[in-house]
Amino acid sequence: MTLIKSISGIRGTIGGQVRENLTPIDAVKFAAAYGAWLKQNRTKENYRVVVGRDARISGKMIQNLVMNTLVGQGIHVINVGLSTTPTVEMAVPMEHADGGIILTASHNPKQWNALKLLNEKGEFLDAVEGAKILEIAESNNMDFADVDSLGKITKNSAYIDLHIIEVLDLPLVTVKPIEEARFRVVVDGVNSTGGIAIPLLLERLGVDVIKLYCEPNGHFPHNPEPLKEHLTDLSEAVKKYKADFGIVVDPDVDRLAFMDENGDMFGEEYTLVACADYVLSRTPGNTVSNMSSTRALRDVTEKYGGTYEASAVGEVNVVKLMKKNKVVIGGEGNGGIIYPESHYGRDALVGVALFLSLLADKNISVSALRKTYPNYFMSKKKIQLTPDLDVDGILTEIENRYSNEQITTIDGVKIDFAESWVHLRKSNTEPIVRIYTEAKSQEEADNLADKFIEELGEIATK
Repeated sequence: MTLIKSISGIRGTIGGQVRENLTPIDAVKFAAAYGAWLKQNRTKENYRVVVGRDARISGKMIQNLVMNTLVGQGIHVINVGLSTTPTVEMAVPMEHADGGIILTASHNPKQWNALKLLNEKGEFLDAVEGAKILEIAESNNMDFADVDSLGKITKNSAYIDLHIIEVLDLPLVTVKPIEEARFRVVVDGVNSTGGIAIPLLLERLGVDVIKLYCEPNGHFPHNPEPLKEHLTDLSEAVKKYKADFGIVVDPDVDRLAFMDENGDMFGEEYTLVACADYVLSRTPGNTVSNMSSTRALRDVTEKYGGTYEASAVGEVNVVKLMKKNKVVIGGEGNGGIIYPESHYGRDALVGVALFLSLLADKNISVSALRKTYPNYFMSKKKIQLTPDLDVDGILTEIENRYSNEQITTIDGVKIDFAESWVHLRKSNTEPIVRIYTEAKSQEEADNLADKFIEELGEIATK
């Protein structure tokens, strides 16, 4: 089960059998289905699509297949090359394009790649639109252009610079105070495009940058998911260079995590909490995060008189609720900052700039800043799926067992207890069931997760 078609795009492992992995044939098929959907969705004379990629080893191959498939459909391609997901999202409306495709499997290991699909606003497609593309792909109902009507590829390498300019121009990004603070920061770019974009942004802000794994060659030096257990080298570098803090991003730069001056994790969940604290202190309003995210965002929002609401997991779901609730900032607890003043997409560059503005304003250390927020502890575990596992049936059984508690079922099953919660759901991006818990101590959170893993196993073997 290594080809996953979901709300998060078309994701799979490189090599292997057609229809079971992300082979060249699968890449062409889904790119063609996207092109066909684009033409069905918008009737016009000329179509334009922005295409960019992270630094994965397979990226250049997949990008060439995708771009030339679109060319074969008579669609003009703006090739932004090595880029970040938020950069491509911003490039789409700046180019007045009809859509965009990002070749990245986000936090997945190097053998994975994916097609992330955008609409004309530079935002991810919703479930209905995604389902239509899958339907077109299965039907093979795709027309291609004649020889005189083929599309063209235009290269534009300026968009990371343009993205940085847009971030620096945001009213809440306080460039001068950041420059005067003379921060020293270690950046772990996991040998992908964050190693290009984040140091460039920091240098423009007068930050002394120490680069760690910033060569965009796709050879990830550790598991690319920005979790504590993968970041021992960053921790050592922060202490060695006496840095003010460390920054780590995932391969496509839409997730962001910080490490304090002692080499300890600030907490990936608290990236959004800190950025929201800063934004809400200047522009009070509402917030949204997904239902697997920390309660601390709710607490901070209510401190400033706003209202917090949780969405189903998935960036498109968060954005939809953000628009409905007219929020000033939102995102996901995995370090995904969505700041509507910039654009409706998770953006680590925006997150870095807001965090630096907050630090410059408060003039305190990162560890001291962390102590100002409510203290919750989260456990994130997972169970590998097997083809014979009836996940939906198992989750229904869990729902029945805990029917006396506060239960939410818009995305898997979330059970809210008085002092803790557990969220069980099938991943959109991997063949796993995720078990997220939060409690007042790490031990309680881990024990709660283990309890439910045991319970899931018991139900599965009945």
